[in-house]
Amino acid sequence: MEPMAYIGAALCALSMMASAWGVTKVWTTIITTVGRNPQVKKDVDLYGWAGFAAVEAIALYALVIALVMLTGGSN
Repeated sequence: MEPMAYIGAALCALSMMASAWGVTKVWTTIITTVGRNPQVKKDVDLYGWAGFAAVEAIALYALVIALVMLTGGSN
């Protein structure tokens, strides 16, 4: 296997790590917001799930790209 495929997969792993940090940031912000003002829970939940889905999609795209690079793609 090409060494560049491993380097590319490592870069994808970095983007997955950044995505994990983003998910953590989303949930800690939601917890802090609801802790300060419990009446906004219904409003914050919708935006929290949407933010979680958007950030998690980035990690899934990076995983797919990494797997395509490591398996050889369309040789």
